[in-house]
Amino acid sequence: MAEKFNKMSFFSNIFKNITKIKAPEEMLAEASAQGGLEKTLGVWDLIILGVGAIIGSGIFAVVGIAAAGNSETIGAGPALIVSMVIAAIACVFSALCYSEFATMIPVAGGAYTYTFATLGEFAAWMVGWVLMLEYGIGFIAVACAWSNHFVQFLSNFDHVLPAWLAHPPAWLTYDIFTLGNMVKDDPTLQVPVLFGVPIGINLPAILIVLLITAILVKGTKDSTKMAGLMVFIKMAVIALFVFAGAFFVQPENWTPFAPNGASGIFSGAFLIFFAYIGFDALATAAEECKNPQKDLPIGIIGSLLVTTIVYVLVALVLTGMQDTSSPVSGDFLKAPMAFCMAMTGKGWATYASYFIAIGSLAGLTSVLLVLEMAATRILFAMSRDNFISSKFQKIDKKFKTPALLTWTVGLLAVAGILTLNLDVAAELCNYGTFTSFIIVCVAVLILRHTDPDRHRPFKVPFSPITPTLGILCCGGLMVYKSLGAGSSAMLFPLWIVIGILIYAFYGYIKNRIQENKVRELEN
Repeated sequence: MAEKFNKMSFFSNIFKNITKIKAPEEMLAEASAQGGLEKTLGVWDLIILGVGAIIGSGIFAVVGIAAAGNSETIGAGPALIVSMVIAAIACVFSALCYSEFATMIPVAGGAYTYTFATLGEFAAWMVGWVLMLEYGIGFIAVACAWSNHFVQFLSNFDHVLPAWLAHPPAWLTYDIFTLGNMVKDDPTLQVPVLFGVPIGINLPAILIVLLITAILVKGTKDSTKMAGLMVFIKMAVIALFVFAGAFFVQPENWTPFAPNGASGIFSGAFLIFFAYIGFDALATAAEECKNPQKDLPIGIIGSLLVTTIVYVLVALVLTGMQDTSSPVSGDFLKAPMAFCMAMTGKGWATYASYFIAIGSLAGLTSVLLVLEMAATRILFAMSRDNFISSKFQKIDKKFKTPALLTWTVGLLAVAGILTLNLDVAAELCNYGTFTSFIIVCVAVLILRHTDPDRHRPFKVPFSPITPTLGILCCGGLMVYKSLGAGSSAMLFPLWIVIGILIYAFYGYIKNRIQENKVRELEN
């Protein structure tokens, strides 16, 4: 006789399954049993990766908008250095929480893994899904920023290069949405059309994505070597700007110090916060660290410290060279350091602006490396947990990397470059970042309560105060962004709903099937 359906038991079982946690011991044992990723990273490798991830488009572009403002936001002026310190402090709260988890559970996955150990299966899937906004879509947006800088750099050599290379056709350097707007503004613009829709292929962005993917497939250590070279180039270029630009600083440009008062300072902190994003990507590489318990906290905090010092020095020189209390040129907002050097009128300074442009490309390249690596490591961890195909767990025998998964991420990025509205996509990345930071802070508080005796090689100081401050800072900035956002504020909930549906109709069912297989083998 069939068992009578019990509604309460049915929903109780569902709740039990979606809140099922995965113990840290199980994660470590699973990573070890499956061979895991090769341990090649030391403390300096981590600092290089961290600085490579953080110092990128923020210092070369966002810093101009944060200082002078634009049509959508007010600037901080010379008080930008205060904004930078505020943003760094907000990041440190979350960074300390990341460090505690990364040393306690040194396996691939970052915030996704930590959530599985504290909040359970469903929350872990949703965090992994949200992280794809930060790393996956962020990877696409940075690739397009790289393309813009590359095309701008080529235009400096129009007297040397052929015209088609110095000024390539618009349809080869923009996505279809940007190109469509350009055609509306200038109907005479010659572009190929299919079914009445302008065709845009951002070729430089596609090529750099394929190159980065090929490098990552070869191995994390080789990728770190390239990131190290890129970090050296961009740090050298930043040093060139700071030392050379100091000769052109006009102290009167530092007054008024805060032309827009506290509102300008906090607006600048909100903008510059995104120039710090990237340190959390180090946690996703925990499984590849030689000594994660010792090196990861140093790598995360060290990269934030180095970045803050660099940012403050750049802000001091930049606001000393350019009056940011009055309207500025649009070129200053796009590439502030190169613009300031070029506007000095000195021949050698103009050449220095070319080197700064190279540094911009180097900075963006290192960011691309870390973002794609982070995205693949999170998906690698999700594959272990049956949320995506187990085929993605396959490690290349020669390079010891998840080659199939890396190429899959790279090709999906190419598809995104061709089809996404990148302005909205870039804003969505912000929500993914804030959400992951908040979840990690919450997870630290939960695990301190549910498993207080667990060995913690690194402990967040002054807990629960520090994690709580991290939640308040990130939550406050997230609310601030939501109040002033457009379509991205509506698309984020839509992204969440899609994630819930995928879990309900694929991830949840696949995990229950896997559990049944395990029970059959045990019996």
